[in-house]
Amino acid sequence: MKVLVVDDDAGLRKSLGLILSEAGHEVVSASDGEEGLEVARVERPDIILCDVRMPRVDGLEFLRLYRAESGEAVVVVMTAYGSREVAVEAVKGGASDYIPKPFGVDEVMLRLAITEEREELRKEVGRLRNEVRADARFGEIVARSPLMVRALEVAQRVAPHDSPVLISGNTGTGKELVARLIHRSSDRADEPFVAVNCGAIPGNLLESEFFGHVKGAFTGADRDKEGLFEAARGGTLFLDEVGELPVELQVKLLRALQEREVRRLGSTTSTDVDVRVISATNRDLEKAVREEEFRPDLYYRLAVVPIHLPPLRERAEEIPELVRHLLERHRKRLGLDVDGVTPEAMEILLDYTWPGNIRELENVLERALVLTTGTQLRPEDLPEQLRVRTPDSLDMELHGNDLSVKRRTADLEKHLIEKALERTGGNRTQAAEFLDLSPRALRYKIKDYGLS
Repeated sequence: MKVLVVDDDAGLRKSLGLILSEAGHEVVSASDGEEGLEVARVERPDIILCDVRMPRVDGLEFLRLYRAESGEAVVVVMTAYGSREVAVEAVKGGASDYIPKPFGVDEVMLRLAITEEREELRKEVGRLRNEVRADARFGEIVARSPLMVRALEVAQRVAPHDSPVLISGNTGTGKELVARLIHRSSDRADEPFVAVNCGAIPGNLLESEFFGHVKGAFTGADRDKEGLFEAARGGTLFLDEVGELPVELQVKLLRALQEREVRRLGSTTSTDVDVRVISATNRDLEKAVREEEFRPDLYYRLAVVPIHLPPLRERAEEIPELVRHLLERHRKRLGLDVDGVTPEAMEILLDYTWPGNIRELENVLERALVLTTGTQLRPEDLPEQLRVRTPDSLDMELHGNDLSVKRRTADLEKHLIEKALERTGGNRTQAAEFLDLSPRALRYKIKDYGLS
């Protein structure tokens, strides 16, 4: 481990350095808290041994500043005999342990060993917790396409941090689901998740909804009311369709995010708010910034970590699993005995472009569930707009003047195999499922048609 020793006693720094080096640790040192902060930023130690009484910046102030900079090292404070109250204060401020002075070599090594073991255990618990969360995070989100998997990986990596996230994507792609996933995977999971559709609130009520008001602030304000920022305190505020905010409110939202405080309408005092903000939009906000419809400073504040969700037509390989997931959910809710989709109906679902994305797919499946008279959804259970063939699809099947059934069938089969391989990113097992072929049969056909 790398150990940083912060103490104004040069003799103690030297002796501790020798002891720790002989024990196999890498040692760096600083003569006071101010220098200690500079060394910690550069060296990134695993453990810091810090004296409490030092000139310029003492140990308690060093600890406060270090934690404010998101320093993650384990801090063990060294206190003079009889300074137990100071040691307790240090532990409350983020120190992991304390060692009373004077101390012996064995005591130092024992405390370091205990601290190291405790830190390893903490990391292991964190790793296992993340694994459990990673398994659960796909509970409501189907992700098999490379684009969607990458989006969820970014969501997973950013979740433990408080950095603002901007989720973009067409309507119905699951932006709120991803926002809730980030919240559940964060340290704020036990605190409120407050969602608001910025385009659904009348313009004259936006400021009051976001920041609250006091009694008498305007006509009809007969009592104090907390705003969305206060309601989400300690948790996550989800701003859906944030691109619909009027410019005048964008200014006030930017101030609230920068200052981390809000002022209710009609009040003269501000209230501190600890809120993690996740935004979502189906608009091209960069274009809106260029056209001066959205403030660039607010955009850069919200889009620290951007996540883009692809439309369903770009991740068609997820449709079979989405269909199973959605059918199971609505079948139980509606109390219906429908256990799947016929291959013919699945082919129709795969060929449709889904302009309304997952929301449209869910709507279609629920409608079909209610109307079907069988135990599986059939083509006739699906809406007409899905079943009607387009001129493009007919042209693809009957292109040119060649009416040979044998040759045209082979052409169509080759085209379908190419399409399935494209949708699955070359995954032959998934492609075989789409094509209703065995993996072995698909392998032979790929070879026959000279496909890679």
